[in-house]
This record gives sequence, C-alpha cells and structure tokens, in this order.
Amino acid sequence: MPHDSLIELLDLDAEVLHDYVRDVVGWVGREAAGRPHVADLGAGSGTASLALARQLPGATVTAVDQSPEMLAHLRERAEAAGLADRIRTVEADLDRPWPDLGPVEVIFAAASMHHLADPAGAVASAFRALRPGGLLVIAELDSFPRFLTGTPDEELESRGHAGAAKRRHEAGMHMHEPWGDRMAQAGFTAVTERHFDIDLRPPLSATVTRYAQVCLGRMRHGLQGWLSPDDLAALDEVVEGLPGRSDLSVRTERTVWLGRR
Repeated sequence: MPHDSLIELLDLDAEVLHDYVRDVVGWVGREAAGRPHVADLGAGSGTASLALARQLPGATVTAVDQSPEMLAHLRERAEAAGLADRIRTVEADLDRPWPDLGPVEVIFAAASMHHLADPAGAVASAFRALRPGGLLVIAELDSFPRFLTGTPDEELESRGHAGAAKRRHEAGMHMHEPWGDRMAQAGFTAVTERHFDIDLRPPLSATVTRYAQVCLGRMRHGLQGWLSPDDLAALDEVVEGLPGRSDLSVRTERTVWLGRR
C-alpha cells in the first residue's frame, strides 16, 4: 500500500494511544534528564521525535528512517511545531552499516527493531553508538490493535490477525523478540521492562473509527492468499461499514525496555 496510508496510520496510532505515548516519553524524559542528543531509529511519521524534543527542552533529535516520504512528513510536522531547529533527519537503512549519529545519549526505537534482519546485531550497534551512561529504549507491539466485538466479527478479525502473523513470520519479521535478553547480552545494564495493556471501550471518537478503517484496511490488503475468499469478502464488508458503528473498541498491548550503557 502507498506510504501515505502508513503515514496516516502512524499519526492516528499516536493520537488514539496518546496516553501510552505520554507515559513512555515521560519515563524516558525522567531517565534522560539533561541529555542533549537523541537518536530516533525508524522514526516514521515523527511522533516520538517531536514528543522527545518537547519532553527534553535542551535536546536535539536525529530522526532516522529509510523512507524519504516519512522524513519529508516529519520535517513538515517539526516545522509546524516550531521544532525544526532541534530535529534533523537522516535517510538510512539500518540493516546496513549505521550512519554517524554523532555523540548520542539516548537511542529510541518504537515499533522499528522487529523489522531489522539481525536483532542482536542491531542492539550491539546501538551499544556502540551510545556514550557511556546512555540509554537504549525499545518499544514494541505484543499485539496489533483489535477493534471488533461480538461474534462473528470478532472471530473474523482474529482469523485476519492469525493470517497476518503467519505472513509476518514468513517475511522474517522479529515479532516477540526477547529484547531485554538481547540488551543484556550486548552489555546494557539495569534493563527495565514495562508492559502496557491498552483497552479503550466505546463510545469512542471518530478518530478511532478512522484508525480502525486504516488498520483493518491495511491488514486486509496483505491477506490475499492467507484468508479464504469468503473471509476476505466479509472483511471488506466490515471495513466498509465501520463509519456506521458505535461499538468499536481499541485493544492492544505494548512492551517497552529501557537499558543503560
């Protein structure tokens, strides 16, 4: 699917899950108070880059992503927020040798590490890039958002998630990687793990409806050959009917690891 749909998804994710974003960024800010240089790996549409720049007023942020479209969107957001002088962008593929990030005190990676081909190697690269005493923060998805309640829709959504999980596994994505263990093996100390169980119940805003449309639409796009034709047709019907529903919820889980070099 086009990059603009992924940009919209990331922006919606941040808006709908704003309490989670606030809690994580606040935690990082308390641990990294006064640290001047942050690298946001797989920065996407820029939610974490902007939030970290606001949380740490003295910080500069290097936002790294391999998508020029994402980085252009991020720069527009930084300009609109009055943060363009503190956020720079770097286009890079982190499966290749990492770019020079400068003297880094915080590395933040939200929902990006599972895309990398060599998880242990990526964590080791982060260790080498950080100054002594610096922080590595990895935030990952334990489960993708679920929106539908009641049979048969909830069962259909579960089959869709099962098919998508198989597709991601065959694509080599490192979902459910033991990131805390990887960090300890690389030399990080005082590794802390926090789990976030997100459960938003109706009535919810129109933003949630759009979030569900984009999430389920993107999931449906990747399920050709992974679900039966009947299930694909039913999922199309569900997505088309979302604007008329008032029973949508948002259920997802995230885990965040923080370790010190």
